[in-house]
Amino acid sequence: MAKTEWRTVNGIVLLNKPLGLSSNQALQRVRRLFRAEKAGHTGALDPLATGMLPLCFGEATKFSQFLLDSNKRYLTRISLGIRTTTGDREGDVLTRQHVDPISDDDLNVFLDRFRGDIEQIPPMYSALKHEGKPLYEYARQGIVLERKRRSVHIRDLTLVERNENSLTLDISCSKGTYIRTIGEDIGEALGCGAHLDSLHRISSASYQPEKMMTLEEFEFVLEEGGEDALDQCLLPMDSAVDYLAPLYLSESQTRDMLFGRSVSIEEEYETGSLVRLFSQNNRRFLGLGSISGFIIKPHRLINTSELT
Repeated sequence: MAKTEWRTVNGIVLLNKPLGLSSNQALQRVRRLFRAEKAGHTGALDPLATGMLPLCFGEATKFSQFLLDSNKRYLTRISLGIRTTTGDREGDVLTRQHVDPISDDDLNVFLDRFRGDIEQIPPMYSALKHEGKPLYEYARQGIVLERKRRSVHIRDLTLVERNENSLTLDISCSKGTYIRTIGEDIGEALGCGAHLDSLHRISSASYQPEKMMTLEEFEFVLEEGGEDALDQCLLPMDSAVDYLAPLYLSESQTRDMLFGRSVSIEEEYETGSLVRLFSQNNRRFLGLGSISGFIIKPHRLINTSELT
């Protein structure tokens, strides 16, 4: 196999991750298509899960944390009556219990307790670290460790479909939410147990599902139009932080900022807030600045010499 000749690529793509691949496996597949020298994903999806996985290339990796910290939306199907070792369908069955009937109205009232601010105990089968090792490595050895409760916010939880032994839910939530845990907790509260049967991430941050592309679609674009066509699939780097106000700098301010110097501005912003910085002459994205009164300081700048 010929050695890949990597190239500089800057931007973000939204992969519709397929079933069965880890997030890193999916990232490496797309990275090779782009021949991107530097790449990273923003919030892992288990092999069982599908859907939106933002991938950052080049200088865009500097803003991946903002996507990690963003709100997410999922469509999930929860199987009632069966508890598993992993909390999803890939685990071994622990218990099977009868599912008592419940009306739609009563079920929606019941689901209210999982809306708004809730507390969760992270599952053992998770990537959270303990003494440098992810929890799932301990879980695979049969070791159960004490985990601290964490607060998360469920902005919306809608019952999409139900049958005798399953619930399909549309869930919008804050960062750090474990949908698997919501499924297990719903099962425990109903007294029958439950596990996650499927999970699809609909959106992340402000990115909408229409922007997602499958691995096959990326491959088709490359085959039909080459790398130039593939590069047209890249979203702007600042799309990761598009909720931040834009600020346009003069030529001299741009020069000072890129040399790491603070600059004065005429308009006052809230102290401590972040803004997106652009050069006034060519509208090029420069990175992020931090506001202190009428002074803006470099916060996270891109290497403009690396831009293609």
